[in-house]
Amino acid sequence: MTRDALDSNDERPWLAGDLVKRLDPMLKMLVTEPSSLSSVTNPDEARRVHVADSLSGLAVEQVGAAMQVADIGTGAGFPGIPLALAKPNSQFTLIDSVGKKVRFIDRVIEELGLENVRTVHARSEEVAAGEGREAFDLVTARAVAPLEALAELAAPLLAEGGHLVAWKGKREPEEEEKLAGLEGKLAMKLDRIVPVRPYASSRERHLYVVAKSGPTPQGLPRRPGMVRKRPLSA
Repeated sequence: MTRDALDSNDERPWLAGDLVKRLDPMLKMLVTEPSSLSSVTNPDEARRVHVADSLSGLAVEQVGAAMQVADIGTGAGFPGIPLALAKPNSQFTLIDSVGKKVRFIDRVIEELGLENVRTVHARSEEVAAGEGREAFDLVTARAVAPLEALAELAAPLLAEGGHLVAWKGKREPEEEEKLAGLEGKLAMKLDRIVPVRPYASSRERHLYVVAKSGPTPQGLPRRPGMVRKRPLSA
């Protein structure tokens, strides 16, 4: 698929204008990056798999409205960087525990001249235990962890009434059931699931919108790593 075909789909407003093209320098940097940060490095493919997929989050009204955003496990900067470019009046904090990923994003921020993005080299639990506690109205996460784990990581970062938006492929009924049983422990409740097709030939993907339904429960965040080692649903 050419970029023209990608941009011409008027059913996907996140592909309108020159937003995708403005991210080309980032995709070129991804290709030349000596450390392998993504299995998708072909620029044309990356425009679809990384950029269009990231920007599809704009289909969720809370993403469009958010002013303080934390992107956890940001990796090579998706969806954080594309969303930050689309929302210049919002502030984005991109969190990752892997130094080479954070250093790459720092170079991207400089190359694109983004003034509304900062990186934090840490585990999200560490950020939530310090300056990031209840500091955000939106947490994003793309291809990071199971839904239960993402809800636990997001809860102490979010202000009451804030939202987690998690990028997923297929629906995850088992994870949905686990999350429903953890509302009392996490103060996180599944609000809705938004189906999207990020580009014309893509399979249907799903954006899970999870709302912070009350104050952060005591005991959150747990120590780094405990979310995976000892899931609360176990």
